[in-house]
Amino acid sequence: MSVVTPTIAETPIARINPVAKLLAAVILSIALLLSIDWVSAAVALGLEAVLVFWGGLSARQFVLRTAPLWIAAPLAGLTTVLYGRDSGAVLWQFGFVSVTEGSLSLGVAIALRILAIGVPGIVLFATTDPTDLADGLSQILHLPSRFVLGGLAALRLVGVLIEDWRQLAFARRARGVGDTGRIRRFGGQAFALLVIAVRRGSRLATAMEAKGFGSDIPRTWARPSPFGGREVVLIAIGVAIAGVAIAAAVWFGSWEFVLA
Repeated sequence: MSVVTPTIAETPIARINPVAKLLAAVILSIALLLSIDWVSAAVALGLEAVLVFWGGLSARQFVLRTAPLWIAAPLAGLTTVLYGRDSGAVLWQFGFVSVTEGSLSLGVAIALRILAIGVPGIVLFATTDPTDLADGLSQILHLPSRFVLGGLAALRLVGVLIEDWRQLAFARRARGVGDTGRIRRFGGQAFALLVIAVRRGSRLATAMEAKGFGSDIPRTWARPSPFGGREVVLIAIGVAIAGVAIAAAVWFGSWEFVLA
């Protein structure tokens, strides 16, 4: 299973219009970026955890797809704890590195916030077909079709690049080129993949222009992109989670508006 390949399953989340998923994720992200406190992030993450089980992902799929977040969040939190802004009582100090109550609270808030923003986005879009997303962006949000179709083509090629990387590794190893050091091998293989990607992108752009994808004439779409009650419910859930998280932070007194 590829981490970037959608897992389309017959679940309630999978049948919801991708535009509604996008709007719900944006609402949550904006709400959590208005303040950097651990209470709002913890409340939002807890409420999201209840809904994750409806996403249609198995435990293995969930772990594989969210693995980068579980690595990045603790590292970002630890960096903030050690080198963030000092405030309050000093809890630990070694040389120029110090841990205070303020830096500890800020580090926890950063780690929780990364998870609270990233996890729902990954779960929502894991069951989203890129073509359905392109249909929704054009028919509902009325984005330019040239931009939407170009993005769809690029997204479709991500999985191809991953396969190209594997085939390059096998080919270079068979020719004895991949027996050098790891850094040198990675650099040479990355450059080869860049050349392949540029060539494929050029051919794809030429083919799409030849088939009229770059025309300014209003385009018709083969599949309609419905937007109804299920989509409104999902957006309302996103608004509710954001509102409860902000209200909890204000009630606990930890809310700090970042633009104030």
